[in-house]
Amino acid sequence: MTDTGTEKNKTYREALLWGEKKLAEAGIQEAGSDAWLLFSYVLKISRAQYYLKEKEEMPKKEDRWFRQLLEQRCQRIPLQQITGEQEFMGFPFQVNEHVLIPRQETELLVEEAVKRYSFGRILDLCTGSGCIMISTLKLLAKKGFPPLCGVGSDLSEEALKIARKNAGLLAQEEQEQKLSFTFVQGDLFEPVTGTFGMILSNPPYIKSSEIPHLMKEVREFEPMMALDGKEDGLYFYRKILSQASAYLETEGWLLVEIGYDQGEAVKELFLNAGFMEIEIRKDYAGLDRIVSGKWKGLKQ
Repeated sequence: MTDTGTEKNKTYREALLWGEKKLAEAGIQEAGSDAWLLFSYVLKISRAQYYLKEKEEMPKKEDRWFRQLLEQRCQRIPLQQITGEQEFMGFPFQVNEHVLIPRQETELLVEEAVKRYSFGRILDLCTGSGCIMISTLKLLAKKGFPPLCGVGSDLSEEALKIARKNAGLLAQEEQEQKLSFTFVQGDLFEPVTGTFGMILSNPPYIKSSEIPHLMKEVREFEPMMALDGKEDGLYFYRKILSQASAYLETEGWLLVEIGYDQGEAVKELFLNAGFMEIEIRKDYAGLDRIVSGKWKGLKQ
């Protein structure tokens, strides 16, 4: 998509329609919604404000910026990486190319964590943007739990920079409870010390052979280390479950997000590792999405 910028300035309405058309021509499935999100991001306006201004001439500076962002989206750069933000559990999280963009289905992991939590520190393995742990602690604080402590582990120091930034920004909003966040760099449990009342993780779970078939936005622009679950997609579940008991308090919970076809396989791993009260929760599409289990302190 090229543009000389020589034509007369468009009105707000003309600019938005032009953006929709360009995205559609580039094969963007959600061209209308993506164009609006970029448009509103540039102009900082609501739909109601847009309707009041749609016949007015769009300012030149904002028009140029809007075109630049459209160019990026036409290259299949994810919308969230362009704007630098994604909402998750009602909270605004900053994201970039170093972290997995938070998905709606991952909110189920937070919901299950809040439902099951009763005591102790929380550990979030493969924390990425920190969205799982930060959201969980904030929601638990709103439920009246005493001061809460969370630890996030990730192999990527670049991802941890984003997680720390999100924790700093979102913890400031918490008025009633003090939240404590610590982020450590390393492979899963490697940099972690102590025990926890709950361990959460959304590890890489896509089979290596399936990655070339993912959407371009995912396979080319999101971090490969957050996607690749090795040959059968279960590598990280095996690794987590082989070590989790050493880091869980008795009666502590382990909850993980899984791929849609991995429920029974991951449940079997939980059983073999000595977990009890194992449950598989389906997402809103009816697909297996979360596996949870309680550690009874049994010797393996």
